[in-house]
Amino acid sequence: MSPAIATEEVPVEVPEPFVELFYPHRYKAYHGGRGSAKSHSFAKALISQAYNADKMHKPIRILCAREIQRSIKDSVKLLLDDQIKLLGLHNHFTSLQNEIRGEGGSIFLFAGLGQLTTDQIKSMEGIDRCWIEEAQTISQRSLEVLIPTIRTPGSELWFSWNPRNANDPVDKLFRGEVTPENAVIRKVNYDSNQFFPSELNAERKFDKEQKRDRYAHIWLGEYEPTAIGAIWDRQTFHQNRRDEVPEMGRIVVSVDPAISSEAKSNEHGIIVCGLGSDSRGYVLDDVSKQGTPREWANRAIAVYDKWEADAIVIEINQGGDMCRNTLESIRPGVPIVEVRASRGKHIRAEPISSLYSLGRISHVGTFPELEDQLCQMTSGGYEGDGSPDRVDAMVWGFTHLFPKMVQRPSKPTKRLVPYSTGGWMG
Repeated sequence: MSPAIATEEVPVEVPEPFVELFYPHRYKAYHGGRGSAKSHSFAKALISQAYNADKMHKPIRILCAREIQRSIKDSVKLLLDDQIKLLGLHNHFTSLQNEIRGEGGSIFLFAGLGQLTTDQIKSMEGIDRCWIEEAQTISQRSLEVLIPTIRTPGSELWFSWNPRNANDPVDKLFRGEVTPENAVIRKVNYDSNQFFPSELNAERKFDKEQKRDRYAHIWLGEYEPTAIGAIWDRQTFHQNRRDEVPEMGRIVVSVDPAISSEAKSNEHGIIVCGLGSDSRGYVLDDVSKQGTPREWANRAIAVYDKWEADAIVIEINQGGDMCRNTLESIRPGVPIVEVRASRGKHIRAEPISSLYSLGRISHVGTFPELEDQLCQMTSGGYEGDGSPDRVDAMVWGFTHLFPKMVQRPSKPTKRLVPYSTGGWMG
């Protein structure tokens, strides 16, 4: 019989391992593979607790956080909205643009911790429940600031994730030799979910046959396989990561345009790289996206302005003059560095990976997609799916900022192009 936890009026069904969510514990840490119902169970449990709290006239504040949240679409808000409807509680909760409110005063808030300052995180006092989704990407800095901030009597911190690497901060916290007191730590997979749908099981069986090297990570919650001969590793990222942007000497926006703009095309890699006054390299931003040439150009110009960059570095193998023309149609005269690939991606990447190994490049914040791609770059090529668009863009940026690492460094050029009569947007 399926476990069911009753609210005042609404029964909530969850797989057996998640019953502990309904009982008080300071830490609730659930890790495992796809199909285990982690996110759905967390959502149901938190909705149930908020509903009950409202009925008891003791509303609670729930923070749903992740390391990177560029917009509310990146959050679990849509999942919570859907579960509220499925539980028949849509008349009790009101879903606004950036929050969900219960009629008794309970509230769901959403935030990306990596984009907040230390003071902004510390200001989140009064939180009763904090759910860290995709916790494998959470930074050490976010954990160190967040945990003591959530200190309301009876407050709880919930973590859900598919393990990626033993060096990730959340795994060191909950899967290391010493774990926190009053913590429920569970490994959950598809085989512990009695609601596991047949459609998803068909996908699992396909992956077991066709993606044997990644099956254990995707479905069994094992650590991500290390690419043989990988020239980057996560431990290096963690060791050299920085929380604040240092004094910068030069900043460039580096762009690796995709071949096409179809729905299933690769993303356009758009990475902001900097050279600090300390002569070290820094990854400052990742705004890679899919879209048309004009859309990536608009994004590149916007981030160029945001960081007050010195130039835009762009690979022209795929687009030739079109790349420059697209940028200049939006911002005439913008400084552009044109680069053309004459060697393989992995060969261009190796000098930059050497700088990482020497501790001369740091990531300011966390960049999950870029770091995933970096860990799939090997001395023989890229082992991941698709194209390493973010890696290519980053490599071009640092190749320009560290010219002694290459034989023929490119130089920025600036064309004087008259503004069109239609304004700077052309």
